[in-house]
Amino acid sequence: MVNKITDVFFDLDHTLWDFDKNSALTFEIIFKKNNVVVDLEHFSEIYQPINLKYWKLYREEKVSKNNLRYGRLKESFDALEIVVQDNVIHQLSIDYIDYLTTHNHVFDGTIEILDYLKSKYKLHIITNGFEEVQQIKLDKSKIAHYFDTVTSSEAVGVKKPNPKVFNHALKMANITKENGIMIGDNYEADILGALNMGLDAICYNYHNVALENEIKEVKHLLDLKKYL
Repeated sequence: MVNKITDVFFDLDHTLWDFDKNSALTFEIIFKKNNVVVDLEHFSEIYQPINLKYWKLYREEKVSKNNLRYGRLKESFDALEIVVQDNVIHQLSIDYIDYLTTHNHVFDGTIEILDYLKSKYKLHIITNGFEEVQQIKLDKSKIAHYFDTVTSSEAVGVKKPNPKVFNHALKMANITKENGIMIGDNYEADILGALNMGLDAICYNYHNVALENEIKEVKHLLDLKKYL
């Protein structure tokens, strides 16, 4: 496998950029700013699965970007039985995007593995995240210089796992699928999306979900050295 690989494609959120940690720090700020009183730990427990559900709906073109931003908050507050006015929820959804990139923690091992891989391969990003913030995340977390190309699904017009996103990324990298490999945390969007169109893949399975036996996986980013 390694002999054929010339280019490595990474997902960004939840793979290199520590979305949950950065998101929690953002909520702490914007709740205070908007006078919303909520236990942050309890909110996070409720919010995270709801957020993942909305991102799945977004990938499937079942909700719009605006509906995702509003709906994940509204549903979380409803589940917590906290009354927050609609105008406040809308403001929170705006503030969340504005403040999210003020925190830019990356996963343990990110810089070391990117240094290691950069000397051997060309590196790229393929992301379903909102286009207006992804480049800012790369810049502010000081990892933008590792990547030759950044493919945003929003710019392509469809989202992973749609093969058009991966084909667009391959075209930008100027390689065939036999010479690339995808690394991401999301089994459906990153791993199956890549494998189903013939692009090899490794799952960054830090959340320990059950995978089929033939799926390559790592639990820590530095374990990618076993494959690459």
